[in-house]
Amino acid sequence: MNRGELYLVKRSGKNDPKSQRVFVLVGRQVSIESRFTTAICAPVYSRHDDLSTQVRVGPNEGLKHESSIHCDELMSVPKSMLTNYVGRLAIDRIEDLNRALMAALQLDEDQLLSIQ
Repeated sequence: MNRGELYLVKRSGKNDPKSQRVFVLVGRQVSIESRFTTAICAPVYSRHDDLSTQVRVGPNEGLKHESSIHCDELMSVPKSMLTNYVGRLAIDRIEDLNRALMAALQLDEDQLLSIQ
Protein backbone atom coordinates (compact mmCIF):
# COMPACT_ATOMS: atom_id res chain seq x y z
CA MET A 1 0.00 0.00 0.00
CA ASN A 2 1.36 3.40 -0.98
CA ARG A 3 0.36 7.04 -0.76
CA GLY A 4 -1.48 8.07 -3.92
CA GLU A 5 -3.01 4.66 -4.61
CA LEU A 6 -6.74 4.34 -5.26
CA TYR A 7 -8.84 1.52 -3.77
CA LEU A 8 -12.48 0.56 -4.17
CA VAL A 9 -14.04 0.24 -0.72
CA LYS A 10 -17.34 -1.55 -0.21
CA ARG A 11 -19.75 0.01 2.28
CA SER A 12 -17.52 2.95 3.10
CA GLY A 13 -19.86 4.52 5.65
CA LYS A 14 -23.35 4.56 7.10
CA ASN A 15 -24.16 7.95 5.56
CA ASP A 16 -22.80 7.15 2.11
CA PRO A 17 -25.62 6.45 -0.37
CA LYS A 18 -23.33 4.26 -2.51
CA SER A 19 -22.54 0.67 -1.60
CA GLN A 20 -18.95 1.19 -2.72
CA ARG A 21 -16.66 4.16 -3.28
CA VAL A 22 -13.09 4.76 -4.41
CA PHE A 23 -10.67 6.27 -1.89
CA VAL A 24 -7.15 7.61 -2.30
CA LEU A 25 -4.48 7.05 0.33
CA VAL A 26 -3.34 10.54 1.36
CA GLY A 27 -1.57 9.98 4.68
CA ARG A 28 2.18 9.82 5.24
CA GLN A 29 3.85 6.70 3.88
CA VAL A 30 5.40 5.93 7.27
CA SER A 31 1.90 5.92 8.78
CA ILE A 32 0.54 3.70 6.01
CA GLU A 33 3.34 1.20 6.67
CA SER A 34 2.91 1.36 10.46
CA ARG A 35 1.15 -1.08 12.76
CA PHE A 36 -1.87 1.21 12.90
CA THR A 37 -4.98 -0.45 11.49
CA THR A 38 -6.32 2.60 9.66
CA ALA A 39 -5.04 4.98 6.98
CA ILE A 40 -6.04 8.53 6.12
CA CYS A 41 -7.91 8.61 2.82
CA ALA A 42 -9.88 11.02 0.67
CA PRO A 43 -13.04 9.93 -1.17
CA VAL A 44 -13.51 10.13 -4.93
CA TYR A 45 -16.80 11.48 -6.27
CA SER A 46 -18.14 11.80 -9.81
CA ARG A 47 -18.92 15.48 -9.28
CA HIS A 48 -16.38 18.29 -9.46
CA ASP A 49 -17.12 21.75 -8.09
CA ASP A 50 -13.90 23.51 -9.20
CA LEU A 51 -12.78 23.95 -5.59
CA SER A 52 -9.11 24.26 -4.65
CA THR A 53 -9.62 21.26 -2.36
CA GLN A 54 -10.54 18.94 -5.25
CA VAL A 55 -8.32 17.08 -7.73
CA ARG A 56 -9.57 15.84 -11.08
CA VAL A 57 -8.90 12.15 -11.80
CA GLY A 58 -10.20 9.68 -14.35
CA PRO A 59 -9.29 6.78 -16.63
CA ASN A 60 -5.56 7.57 -16.40
CA GLU A 61 -5.79 6.67 -12.71
CA GLY A 62 -7.78 3.48 -13.31
CA LEU A 63 -11.28 4.93 -12.97
CA LYS A 64 -14.16 4.33 -15.36
CA HIS A 65 -15.00 8.03 -15.81
CA GLU A 66 -13.89 11.53 -14.90
CA SER A 67 -14.11 12.09 -11.17
CA SER A 68 -12.67 14.21 -8.39
CA ILE A 69 -10.78 13.59 -5.14
CA HIS A 70 -12.43 15.59 -2.35
CA CYS A 71 -9.79 16.58 0.20
CA ASP A 72 -12.36 18.35 2.41
CA GLU A 73 -13.74 14.95 3.42
CA LEU A 74 -10.73 13.07 4.81
CA MET A 75 -11.52 9.80 6.56
CA SER A 76 -9.65 7.21 8.56
CA VAL A 77 -10.33 3.96 6.68
CA PRO A 78 -9.46 0.49 8.02
CA LYS A 79 -6.55 -0.87 6.00
CA SER A 80 -8.35 -4.21 5.87
CA MET A 81 -10.97 -2.54 3.62
CA LEU A 82 -8.34 -1.33 1.13
CA THR A 83 -8.11 -4.55 -0.86
CA ASN A 84 -9.54 -3.70 -4.30
CA TYR A 85 -6.71 -1.81 -6.02
CA VAL A 86 -7.91 0.55 -8.77
CA GLY A 87 -4.80 2.50 -9.77
CA ARG A 88 -2.37 5.18 -8.67
CA LEU A 89 -1.81 8.89 -9.10
CA ALA A 90 0.98 10.10 -11.37
CA ILE A 91 3.59 12.47 -9.90
CA ASP A 92 1.83 15.58 -11.25
CA ARG A 93 -1.46 14.42 -9.72
CA ILE A 94 0.26 13.84 -6.36
CA GLU A 95 1.50 17.44 -6.54
CA ASP A 96 -2.10 18.54 -7.21
CA LEU A 97 -3.21 16.37 -4.27
CA ASN A 98 -0.63 18.01 -1.99
CA ARG A 99 -1.89 21.49 -2.97
CA ALA A 100 -5.51 20.43 -2.41
CA LEU A 101 -4.65 19.02 1.02
CA MET A 102 -2.85 22.24 1.93
CA ALA A 103 -5.96 24.20 0.93
CA ALA A 104 -8.28 21.86 2.83
CA LEU A 105 -6.17 22.12 5.98
CA GLN A 106 -5.50 25.84 5.44
CA LEU A 107 -1.73 25.39 5.46
CA ASP A 108 0.88 27.31 3.52
CA GLU A 109 4.49 26.45 2.68
CA ASP A 110 5.88 28.37 5.68
CA GLN A 111 3.64 26.47 8.10
CA LEU A 112 4.70 23.14 6.59
CA LEU A 113 8.37 23.99 7.04
CA SER A 114 7.81 24.98 10.69
CA ILE A 115 6.19 21.64 11.65
CA GLN A 116 8.77 19.32 10.09
